[in-house]
Amino acid sequence: MTAAPGTSRPIRVVLVDDQQMVRAGFRMVIDSQPDLTVVGEAGDGDSALSLLRSTVADVVLMDVRMPGTDGIEATRRVTALPEPPRVLVLTTFDLDEYVLAAIGAGASGFLLKDAAPEDMLAAVRTVHAGDSVIAASSTRRLLQHVAPMLRAEPSATPAGPTLPDLTPREREVLVQMAYGATNTEIAGRLFVSEATVKTHVGRVLAKTGSRDRVQAVVLAYRTGLVQPADLLRDAP
Repeated sequence: MTAAPGTSRPIRVVLVDDQQMVRAGFRMVIDSQPDLTVVGEAGDGDSALSLLRSTVADVVLMDVRMPGTDGIEATRRVTALPEPPRVLVLTTFDLDEYVLAAIGAGASGFLLKDAAPEDMLAAVRTVHAGDSVIAASSTRRLLQHVAPMLRAEPSATPAGPTLPDLTPREREVLVQMAYGATNTEIAGRLFVSEATVKTHVGRVLAKTGSRDRVQAVVLAYRTGLVQPADLLRDAP
C-alpha cells in the first residue's frame, strides 16, 4: 500500500505473533485503513529481529508469549536497534507480569489482545504519534489492574531524577498522562494551549529520565503520585 499523492506515507506496521490466524486478522483490519499498512509478519522473537533488520517499520505489534525468544526479550532487542520502531505489546489480564516486564524492556504501550478493532487501530496511531499511553477504556482498566504491582517493581522505572524535580504544573500534567489523556485532552482540562502541554510533557520526560510517556506513567504510580483507585474515582 502506498500513500495517495499529496498525503503522508502510511504508518508501517510489523505483526509478531505465533498464531497465524491472529496475524491474519490484524493484517485485515490494519490494511483496511488508508493511513496504515502491514509491512511484515513474524511468528517468534528471533524472526521478528531478523525481519526488522531489513524492514523499516514504525510500530511493532508484539505478542508476549511465543516459542523461542519471547516478546519481552524481543522487545528489549528491538528497542536497542538503531532508530527502533515503537513496540505495542499485546497482552491479557492474566499476563500482568509480562506487561511490567515489557515496559521495563522499552515497550511504548500495551493493548488487550481481545480489544475491539477500533481500539487496536487507535492504539497503533497513538503509539506512533507518541501522544499518549493509549487512552482507550481497556487500557485504563488494565492500568488499574496492574498498577498495584508497580510499587514493587523497581526495574520498571526509569533511572535518574524523580518527582521532587517537577514543578506543580508538571505534576498536574503527569497525573493527566497517568489517566491516559492525550495532549489535546490535557490542554482542555488544564485550560492551557496544546503547545504548552507539549512543552510540559517534554520537561516531565526529561526530568524523570523517561524514554516515553509509558515510562513516566509507571513512575507516577510507583512514587504514589497516582493511586490505582484514582483511575475510577477521579479520572475525568
